[in-house]
Amino acid sequence: MSRAGLSCPGCGGSNVVDDDLYCQAQLVCVDCGSVVSEGTLACESEYVGGSGIQRVKAICRILRVNSEIEKLSLTYFNQAYRHESFIRVSLRKKEALAGCCVLVSCRLRNWPITMGTISCLTDTDPMAVGVIYQEMLKILNIEAPSFNVIDVMEAHSHEYKISSLHVPEELAENHKDLTKRAVELVELVADAWIVTGRRPVPVMMAAIYLSWQSLKPNKHRLKLNLDKFCQLAKVSKHQPALKRITEMKAVLCKLGKEIPWVRDAVTPDNVVHQVEDILTHRYALLRRALRTKEDTLLEESQASCEEAAPSQTSELVDHNPNASSAEQCELNAERTRRPGDDDPCAVEELHRDTLKSQDPAPNWGKRVLFAPPCVVHPKKRRAEQPELKDVTGDEEISDSEIDSYIRTPREAREFALTQEMLS
Repeated sequence: MSRAGLSCPGCGGSNVVDDDLYCQAQLVCVDCGSVVSEGTLACESEYVGGSGIQRVKAICRILRVNSEIEKLSLTYFNQAYRHESFIRVSLRKKEALAGCCVLVSCRLRNWPITMGTISCLTDTDPMAVGVIYQEMLKILNIEAPSFNVIDVMEAHSHEYKISSLHVPEELAENHKDLTKRAVELVELVADAWIVTGRRPVPVMMAAIYLSWQSLKPNKHRLKLNLDKFCQLAKVSKHQPALKRITEMKAVLCKLGKEIPWVRDAVTPDNVVHQVEDILTHRYALLRRALRTKEDTLLEESQASCEEAAPSQTSELVDHNPNASSAEQCELNAERTRRPGDDDPCAVEELHRDTLKSQDPAPNWGKRVLFAPPCVVHPKKRRAEQPELKDVTGDEEISDSEIDSYIRTPREAREFALTQEMLS
């Protein structure tokens, strides 16, 4: 669509048209290809009739959704835009609203798409998209299904240009096999709290990277770190993916140590070679790892009890050195017998008082095999500092405080003389 009255600042031509190939509306000069302006919207009143509807259609074309999803997106947009919560907001929020309508329509029709994709297409902050998305669901009374990382793994893996057409044969990998291995790896680490509460893209990138290395663990692949892998695959690196790789390797090491036929020590450096066996026998390895953890905790508790028992026995013998062995046993039984053993209510109250007196464990995540990372590595909380009161000099000083300042007989005599003078 040509725009009259506009000229290109580059070549001076007047052949300026609307380019609606992408979500962001822009004016482009046909003669030289220069972008005259980006993200221009004529006025707010034209948004629903023109630019708003066109923005929804543009997003649907880029995502290549079917006509049913496009119609549903337009319906939701018309309903949400006319609501009082969105009628007087900024144009930036209305653009994000168009993307949110497409997002909820895709999720209702089982079309895998992430909120990050909508944020990128509409050039909006992901947090702002999330706020508008939740507000739109509440206003339109829509129950959208929850998002799963596994649902978009296949689409995400196709972004990595690692086929035989793009990279050498020893580095090339089939997208179908890569997706299958990555999905299995994400399912495994999801049981270890690695996926919960995390952004999906770094988790998927870490899974793709480890899957790519484990499918053919040759020297060419193992020497490539995440930075070089992203350059090879022509994707942008996400910094949190490095931490996700470390956490995934830690989970794989715990299970790899339980493989009976592996004699060498399993470390984060060589665990990639055992990924296939771990994923194949993951349920059996999980049971073995949990059983090993329980046995270790039981041995530690027994060892602590054995260390405490001799000290208690020596105390009893020192208390009654002339008592016979039978008398010492009776005395031990009487000491271990607690008041209220015959009364269930008294026993319950005593148990409750004991639990209150015991300090809670500093970190229960250390005692279990898999725990949320926020529990294993908790953030240090700031100690509450008492509020400092302003000192005016008019505060009363108690006699005990005054006495604590007196140190010598001379000071005591001078204090007594001062009291006589004041009285």
